[in-house]
Amino acid sequence: MENSTFADDDTEQRLAARLKQLRVERGWSLDQLAGASQVSRATLSRLENGEVSPTTAVLGKLCAAYGLAMSRLLRMVEDDFPPLLRRAEQSVWTDPDTGFVRRSVSPPSRALAGEALECELGAGVTISYAASPRPGMEHHLLLQEGKLSVTVDGRAHDVMPGDCLRYQLHGASAFTTPADSGARYFLFLV
Repeated sequence: MENSTFADDDTEQRLAARLKQLRVERGWSLDQLAGASQVSRATLSRLENGEVSPTTAVLGKLCAAYGLAMSRLLRMVEDDFPPLLRRAEQSVWTDPDTGFVRRSVSPPSRALAGEALECELGAGVTISYAASPRPGMEHHLLLQEGKLSVTVDGRAHDVMPGDCLRYQLHGASAFTTPADSGARYFLFLV
């Protein structure tokens, strides 16, 4: 449920500190957070101490427990950004367990309501989220290449290049690529 490689040591330590701060701000014990997130107490302790980095699945569970979008959580550990963000300056996060690559094209900001992500999934991959980080969160998914099936609140949608899937997320979701094709898509969150 965790991995030992993240963007860099400084980012990893800031993420660990932020995860602990979120728990402490709510007055939750590790046991309470474990119950709310379905992540083991031992894993939570190791994450907060910076001994390991979370996978996409673990971050998704923690974000759901805290009511935060994953991008918003990751933005909390990054420095502020200029209005123009060159591609070389955009932060990229890779989940080594699934190969999921997430580029923050337009990171969240306190002053802006939306954000944009460029995402890549290899062939034969499924990423599932048990709950929406914020019920009703608006998503606009634009598939650029490949094939992708997106399940939102129990309903599957087969998305082809050029298609845009728009939805408000209230419950579980899953992103699945077939065995013969990966996918590259943009995800706009509001």
